[in-house]
Amino acid sequence: MFLDFFGTIVFEDNEMIKKISKKTAERANNPCTWQEVNEYWWNRFSEMFEESYGEDFLRQREIEIISLQETLDYFDAELDADKHAQFIFDYWERPEIYKDAELFLKEVKVPVFILSNIDKLDLEKAADYHHLHVEGLITSEDVRAYKPRVEIFKEGLKQAGCRPEDVLHVGDSLKDDVQGAQKAGIKAVWINREKRNKPVHASPEFEVTRLTELFNYI
Repeated sequence: MFLDFFGTIVFEDNEMIKKISKKTAERANNPCTWQEVNEYWWNRFSEMFEESYGEDFLRQREIEIISLQETLDYFDAELDADKHAQFIFDYWERPEIYKDAELFLKEVKVPVFILSNIDKLDLEKAADYHHLHVEGLITSEDVRAYKPRVEIFKEGLKQAGCRPEDVLHVGDSLKDDVQGAQKAGIKAVWINREKRNKPVHASPEFEVTRLTELFNYI
């Protein structure tokens, strides 16, 4: 079994991003709301994220700092990008874990590999912080490509010694996890914790709201 990490095993960094967006809006010389800051920052981050591949690959830490600095410049906000990005990095190393994920990983009997877009060292530190014992930790940094590109899934198959049809990939992102896994020929499980409406174009093989529901499929 392949598992995504942020949003699947541990909580996303949304609250930290929100705090920095609010502080940026408060310090901005160009009047704005924190939601406008958040949207601009996310759009710039996403653009860089999608362009990061192969020789042009940038680690998430690099993308975070650059996109934050560009956001501060755009809104003319007097904040230190490196200092505030560090708050995010600290969270990446010690994120809050979902209780059902903790229980699932303690009781699951099949080999588990974590496939994450986060940087290698951050994933290793977070896994160590929560004492997670899995077969392998594979990151986009290892293959210089982010999900939904197939490189990370192929690396997972290589390390697991499995065929695509022998694996389930579980993640919270319909684009990165579901579509990415399916492009690699792997069946995808969408973990929909917030019970969002599924878009018409999305077609995960399975849908769960908690990781412990996976015991019904393995």
